[in-house]
Amino acid sequence: MNKKLLCAALLGGLSMVGTASAQEFDDRWYVTGTAGMNIQDNDRGTRNAPFGAIGVGKFINPYWSVDGELNYQNPQADRNQDLNWSQYGISFDVRRHFIAEGRAWNPYVVMGLGYQRAEEEFDPSNPLLPARFERNGAPSEREDGTVAGKLGFGVQGDVGRVAIRTELAYRIDADDDSVGAFLSDDVPRDDGADWFGDVLASVGVVVPLGPEPMAPVAPAPVAPSCADLDDDGDGVNNCDDKCPGSQAGQTIGPDGCPVPVSIDLKGVNFDFDKSTLRPDAVAILSEAVQILQRYPDLRVEVAGHTDLCGSDAYNQSLSERRATAVYDYLTSNGVDASRLAGPNGYGESRPLVSTPQTLPECKNETNRRTELNAQN
Repeated sequence: MNKKLLCAALLGGLSMVGTASAQEFDDRWYVTGTAGMNIQDNDRGTRNAPFGAIGVGKFINPYWSVDGELNYQNPQADRNQDLNWSQYGISFDVRRHFIAEGRAWNPYVVMGLGYQRAEEEFDPSNPLLPARFERNGAPSEREDGTVAGKLGFGVQGDVGRVAIRTELAYRIDADDDSVGAFLSDDVPRDDGADWFGDVLASVGVVVPLGPEPMAPVAPAPVAPSCADLDDDGDGVNNCDDKCPGSQAGQTIGPDGCPVPVSIDLKGVNFDFDKSTLRPDAVAILSEAVQILQRYPDLRVEVAGHTDLCGSDAYNQSLSERRATAVYDYLTSNGVDASRLAGPNGYGESRPLVSTPQTLPECKNETNRRTELNAQN
């Protein structure tokens, strides 16, 4: 066989194999069984022979698989078919698969490296053999092992639980001491062949080991819990919300319902012509701080007032000082200033009790006050 033409044909076939996209792959170990025809190199002086192989392998990703394979063939020598001529070996092969989604049969290329051993009987009396061949009886036998490489392409497809491979490969055997090379054409020669090239045409079966992998089952969609939902955006989850649909700007209690907030500071009164907080006022303001902390969305105005004694200008200043006293107490006890409007003074313009503006009737403690007015 013309080795150069065969190599060119194989390389040409490999160049026609295209690329494909990746997909899910079966990463189980598998065993292989292969049968085919070994088309012997003409220089061997042997006839073509069937061969068989068994192996084990695994896909390492959707594109690549690796195999270890034992092979055996028993060709007959052209010169004497009664003489034994057997060959066996091991090969470690890598296959690059070109997988396309939805395609049952996919091409691949194969590259391998291994070891081949030959056992070759010969007639020691043949005058064409060089004297270096050992004569150890009639017939004599040569046993030798050499490195071998493989290059080829094929197609693999699933047929149920197993897969089928069809493959054409060219195996280069670095056997440089074959008896057949000296006797193939009945012409005396000084040297045999440096290497041989055999063609392997085969069909094989790939049997995965173990149970077939199950596709992952997507978890059933889980309905969102009412504890994770707040449809009306009031800060209370749907499970606890007794008043769905609360309006924006309302003060909402822990049950989701609007809470009427009233901070009554009418008891925060001042002594006549004073703006300092009395002990009873401090107790009331302490409760006000707790209410404001309980309802963080509540904003209030700090408003100061006076009774009707004195001039308007003096009472305006006094009311502002009283509002400031309350404002300072709230901010110093943890109420953020951004929640407070003011402090604002209204002087004597908003009395709760109408009195004469003359002494002593104008002295009215109810009017001498500071209020917290809820803001929207």
